[in-house]
Amino acid sequence: MIENIKNIIFDFGGVLVDLDKPRCIEAFNRIGFPQAATLVDSYYQQGVFCLLETGKITPDAFCNEVRAMTGNTASDKEIWNAWNLLLAGIPSYRLEALLELGKHYTLYLLSNTNQIHWEYSAEHHFKYQGHTVNDYFKQIFLSYEMHMAKPDTAIFTEVIKQSGVDLTETLFIDDSHANCEAARSVGLNSYHLKPEEDWRNLFKEKLF
Repeated sequence: MIENIKNIIFDFGGVLVDLDKPRCIEAFNRIGFPQAATLVDSYYQQGVFCLLETGKITPDAFCNEVRAMTGNTASDKEIWNAWNLLLAGIPSYRLEALLELGKHYTLYLLSNTNQIHWEYSAEHHFKYQGHTVNDYFKQIFLSYEMHMAKPDTAIFTEVIKQSGVDLTETLFIDDSHANCEAARSVGLNSYHLKPEEDWRNLFKEKLF
């Protein structure tokens, strides 16, 4: 699959950053927002979380909506902290692999994410040996900035348009089967990463 590949588009959650949904739900329960259990998902957010992820509401409006849904008085900081507990971090070996792959391929990021998660991740998860998030990717495409989300094919079409990549030379890696199918439908090569699978094994000749 990777013989003619020159560009790699990485998903974020579940591919680069590990996710811990139970920890996140427990934190929301502690601040009186049990509804999060039915709205937070590892692939596609629902309800107010979906609105945040597609940039239809701001982080401030998100917090106000959470308080309105629960009738509690949790602070913005408490809500943000609970939400960020979904993100369990990026192992250093993945960051090292990205830096090495960047010597051989042009790397991109395409993520269904929100401003709260992304700003936290840029500050805490991508800083490694003096590097910042922009050192890993040529371009970063985020659902909340684009106001669209995977698996809608429109987001893939826009990424292709903005990046100018050759479809035949580009590989998309995601842990969602639906997202991979959507990518294939617009002509991208895609690889569905299985749970606990190490994507570095796709690039053994470059990394090991």
